[in-house]
Amino acid sequence: MTERSATPPLVLVFAASDPTSGAGLQADLLTLASLGCHPLGALTAITVQDTVGVESVHPVAAELLERQARILLEDMPVAAFKVGVLGSVENVVAVAEIVSDYPEIPLVIDPVLASGRGDDLSGDDVISALRELLLPQATVVTPNAPEARRLAENAEDEGEPTIDECAERLIEMGAQHVLVTGTHESTPQVVNTLYGPDGVIRRDRWERLPGSYHGSGCTLASAIAGCLAGGASLEDAVRDAQDYTWQTLRHGFRAGMGQFIPDRLFWARDDDSEDKPDAAA
Repeated sequence: MTERSATPPLVLVFAASDPTSGAGLQADLLTLASLGCHPLGALTAITVQDTVGVESVHPVAAELLERQARILLEDMPVAAFKVGVLGSVENVVAVAEIVSDYPEIPLVIDPVLASGRGDDLSGDDVISALRELLLPQATVVTPNAPEARRLAENAEDEGEPTIDECAERLIEMGAQHVLVTGTHESTPQVVNTLYGPDGVIRRDRWERLPGSYHGSGCTLASAIAGCLAGGASLEDAVRDAQDYTWQTLRHGFRAGMGQFIPDRLFWARDDDSEDKPDAAA
């Protein structure tokens, strides 16, 4: 009898559907599969969008979201969680309750608050619920600079807090680590900074590529989750996920009339063997 292959690392994603596959659940699935993981999905919302922008968001009922996740978790050993757009306060509550039952499983949160065009994807009530219920459980949160400022904003602020101050506040809210990406900052290079309870752990600088990309944040967060599921340390997972994400952007393609889409399977179409990512396991 032929021996069966070992089960690859399983990662459960809570995310909204994006019909372009540029972002959302489809982007997470592509990223995780590319890195040698087997992705599992719990759909949080259905979106109507293209590469130009988001037309509408339709959250899934919280009861249905919970049933999707619970049946998977009872059947298979999940090695990491990744959270993206949740769509409603009720869905934030549901996911927070689910992941709280598995405190030993790494939790990566991509707090997607707006689309690349600026379409609002999370209202103030959803942001408040994220702060109170999910951030305290996060292994790492991966906001871009505007998201970090919005998550960490304080009514007592007289001016705009610095990125360092935002990260410190998010850690005070309970997140173990915060990776703030600098894609939206006006710097010559993209500077991504990983923070822990004692401050900055590492700063990584990347060539700023021309164009605007649909789903770069989804790719990065999913890649971190995939690397953690494969057994990497948090710092190694963050480093390797950044490298993988930059390669997907460098090989990005413009399928429609809007943003470029990261090519998560660039290595399958590239003759340069140095570009091929390491497996997650």
